[in-house]
Order: sequence, then C-alpha cells, then structure tokens
Amino acid sequence: MLEDLLQRRPYNAVTDLIDAQVARGLAEKIAFADADRALTYGQLQAKSCAFAHALQEVGMRPEERLALLLYDSVDFPVAFWGGVRAGIVVLPLNTLLTAEQYAYILGDSRAAAIVASASLARTLVPILDRLPRLRTVILVGASATDKAAFAGRQGCDVHDFADLLARGSPSVFTAPTLSDEVAFWMYTSGSTGEPKGVKHVHTTPMAAARLMGQHVIGIREDDVVFSAAKLFFSYGMGNAMAFPLSVGATTVLLPQRPTPEAVFEVMRVHRPTIFFGVPTLFASLLAHNEMSRGAGSDRLRLCVSAGEALPAPLGERWRAIAGVDVLDGIGSTEMFQTFLSNQPGDLRYGTTGKPVPGYDLKIVDEQSREIGDGEIGELVVRGATAGEGYWNQRVKSRRTFAGEWIFTGDKYFRDTEGYFHYCGRTDDMFKVSGMWVSPFEVEAALASHEAVLEAAVIGKEDADGLIKPKAFIVLRNGYAADARLIETLRVHVKQCAGPWKYPRWIDIRTDLPRTATGKIQRFKLREWEAQA
Repeated sequence: MLEDLLQRRPYNAVTDLIDAQVARGLAEKIAFADADRALTYGQLQAKSCAFAHALQEVGMRPEERLALLLYDSVDFPVAFWGGVRAGIVVLPLNTLLTAEQYAYILGDSRAAAIVASASLARTLVPILDRLPRLRTVILVGASATDKAAFAGRQGCDVHDFADLLARGSPSVFTAPTLSDEVAFWMYTSGSTGEPKGVKHVHTTPMAAARLMGQHVIGIREDDVVFSAAKLFFSYGMGNAMAFPLSVGATTVLLPQRPTPEAVFEVMRVHRPTIFFGVPTLFASLLAHNEMSRGAGSDRLRLCVSAGEALPAPLGERWRAIAGVDVLDGIGSTEMFQTFLSNQPGDLRYGTTGKPVPGYDLKIVDEQSREIGDGEIGELVVRGATAGEGYWNQRVKSRRTFAGEWIFTGDKYFRDTEGYFHYCGRTDDMFKVSGMWVSPFEVEAALASHEAVLEAAVIGKEDADGLIKPKAFIVLRNGYAADARLIETLRVHVKQCAGPWKYPRWIDIRTDLPRTATGKIQRFKLREWEAQA
C-alpha cells in the first residue's frame, strides 16, 4: 500500500524498483534496450551494485552530489540507480544546455563528481576551473584525447565508466538510507528564468509509479515502453524508469533527438505498447508522410502527453489516424510526475482531465482562497510525490512549497463535471477589454485550423498602450504566409474563441523557442518583442 511506502523507515528506491523484480524471477527479462545494447533486470542489479561500490572507491561520500550528463542509453539507469543505491544524491543534467548553464547548475549544486558521455563532456572543459568542488569526472565512451582534456586540471580525477564497472564488485549492496532521505535532484527547465534544484526523496519514484503508472495508465509487466521525453527531466524519468521498473516492464531508449524519423524507426523495430510524447512531437508525427495506424507499432495500445496542454483538434486527429487515444495530463518538476490527467474510459480532449487518484487539487485566487467551478485561478496540489523544496532558494521555496500544498504557477478552471481546463501560466494571462484571455485558448483555436502546425500567443501593447494578443505561428507544409491567410486565421479565432481574443498581430516563424521538455518559452517571445 502507498501508506506503507510513505512511513518513515529504512528504505532505498532500488529495493522496489530493481531488487524486488530480480527476487521475483525477472533476472533474465530485459529492463532497458537502446539501439546497440540490452540490459536485463539481473544485469541492472549487478551493474548498479558495481557502480555503487566503485563510487565509494573513488571517494564519493553519502549525500554528496553526482551529476549525470548522459544520453538515453543503457548506461543511464546503471549510473543513476548505482548512485541512488550508494546513498549519493544523483543530479541528471539536460543534455542540450550551454557551457554557461552547466557552470551554473554544477556550481549551484556543488557536484563532487559527474558521469558524462564523451561528446557531451567536451562542453565542460572550458568551465572546469570554475568548479573547484568537482573532484571526479567519469567518462563514457571516451578516447585518450577526451581523457587528456580533463586530466590536465589539478585536483580532478578522471575515470572510464566501463573500467569502474569492471572493477566494482557486483555483490548486492544498498546504503542504509531512509525513506524520507533525499535521493535525487531534478532541476527545473528554466522556462521562466534560472533553473532551480528540486529535492526528491527515495519514496518518490515508487509513489509516482503506483499513482500514475499503475492506477491511471495501467502499466503491466508485458508492456514495452517508449518515451520520447528524455530521462534527464522528471516526465521522462517517470515514464521510462519509475513506471516500467515498478512492474517489471521493458523500456526502449533513444539516445538521439526524437525526430519523427527516429521515432518511427523505434516504433517499427521495437513495437512498443505505450508511447509517451509531448504535443509538439505528436503534431510533427501527424504531419509526416510515414504516419500510419499505430504510428508504426502494431502493438501500440496507449499514448500519453504532457509538458504543455494538448489542443483538442490534435488529440482527436491522433486518435483518428493512429487509432489510439492520447491521455493528456500535467505534472511538474516539483511534483516529479503527473498529478492531473485524462484517464482511460474518462477522456475529454481539450481538458487536462481529473485529479490522479491519490492527489488533492484545488484552484485558488490571488489571496490563496479556494474558488468555485468556472472561475480561473492558480492550480495547487498536494500528494506523496511532492519535492522537499528548492536547493538554496528559500524565498522561492516558501512561495511554491506552502506546507502540504504546491503552487504550480498554472492557471486553470474546473467545469461543473469536474474536468480541469488549462488557461496558461500565471505570468502569461492578460486581459483584453477587461476580460481575461488565456494564451492557450487562442493557441488551441489557431491550431484547429488546417494551415497551422503550432502556435504561441503573448500579450502585446498596441499604439494606445492596451494589451492585445499577438500570435507566433508555424505553418504546415504547403501553406504560404500571405495576407489572405492571416486574415482567415483572425476570423477563425473570432469564431472559435471569441471576438475579443483574435490575434491583432500574426508573426510567421519556422519554429518556436522551447525548453528541453517541449514547453514554449513565452518569456523569450516577450524578449523578442521588447528588443524589437
């Protein structure tokens, strides 16, 4: 039972997610597979133990931070769970950041060691002298030249990942951690500024797996899971590690970017039964000439979307062409995984569904008072997967982590049937003619037009200093950005969303700025406007 899991007691996350699966006879079952290798549950246990022992041998101490800068390959779960097993706080890093961003996070976290894919590690070389606490660098797939680039920094030991695994003992070992002890940090994507490190405890992955993975998605031992969302952020980690490991399922990993071509290749070769994506990717797959029933997998039974709200036309089009539903939900780094979602048998496109059983949600006004159905306010949530707070960010922690309740920063309203409707971020909403306008509502109206691939909307001052909607649009192939089309889109929004909500300006773009999680960075759009 979940209540038993959350009682303070000796506990390490690997106990339920790895060791228990081996104990019940799944040692020979494949846990992870990438393009080149496969890893059974037995091998995952042995290698995570070997890595835990090796970390101790190189001087890592419990509660120190171990950063991971790795592609999604079978090395990732070995390094992650090896660190957790050793009682070390593991810190996955976004593989798409710049050297300056890595310098900030590694400095902020005071990471003592890092495991990095060789090609990604090269980004770190220019910033090494700014990271005096980084004592150990462990390289994956490195050449002699790669190792030499790090060996030159005084006080920094360089090791080869494969060599450490070979040296480490595979004997089963688990550090004496507690259920309430911090196991890993997840840095926010920084969609509204500097990233913040959210601290999560050992019980979080299994709690998320039981609440969302098992009770809502219905994940089973015979499932094959493919998450285009990467392991370095919480949505992908829940999808591809916590959920499948909790039941002994198999996960397929894609090291490279999830382009439509790469996704279709995985779908054809590995034939997953559950696919996790983001709305942008679902739109790109639908626009691709390879799109077909099951998106290439004849075993596909369910799709899940998060990261940003899924427009109703997109979800309905996916169901019509792929033949399976997309469960749209919302989670956060602060809550680790999805807490509000559409569910099998209770799905309404255009909404984010209903609370995942086990979570409590309410909508509050600017004075934190709960408001009624139909009123727009900020969504707050409480549940077993809530983080402990932000690392070294007391003021922001107090605003977001208010006792049991987490303030999400997302604007919502709940209808009379209990479905939650997304209205944008708290800093994205604006008023036109005295009435609130949700950027998402205008974006959804634009996306429902056949010419529009995706859209983002912000508020912009007109010549009178009044705020009006401005849209940034990516068109589908075959459509030209002419005055006639732009006027057609304005009329379309008036008809779909309301006459005051239509975009007064429409800017046609080839792409939109996004975080690694797929969220549109509206603050960058606002920066563009300010610079213009």
